[in-house]
Amino acid sequence: MIVKAWNNGEHKATGAGYGVKLSVEDRDSFFDPEWETVFVTLPNGIKLEANVKKASFWNNTCRELINKKFGEWFIDKNLAPWESGKPPTFKLTPDKNNAFVLSEI
Repeated sequence: MIVKAWNNGEHKATGAGYGVKLSVEDRDSFFDPEWETVFVTLPNGIKLEANVKKASFWNNTCRELINKKFGEWFIDKNLAPWESGKPPTFKLTPDKNNAFVLSEI
């Protein structure tokens, strides 16, 4: 899956308010509505947990995996903040069950 970096508009230096956004098709193909959380391993080896048992993840507009550790990694790699309308893109690969691996393209 190709995912885009996401921010809630605040670009906090703490990393809060960051995540990645999925397409509707990828969400529906690779995520199970019965899952409460998913686990993502970042390129630096850090593992994070993101809540997917929420209405906003399953609607047609939001679809973000959100965790402060995304933001910490984006900031550490100088990927955030980004120019308006030009978020960095990444590859999100299913690992097993509700686990995924994020990699740079």
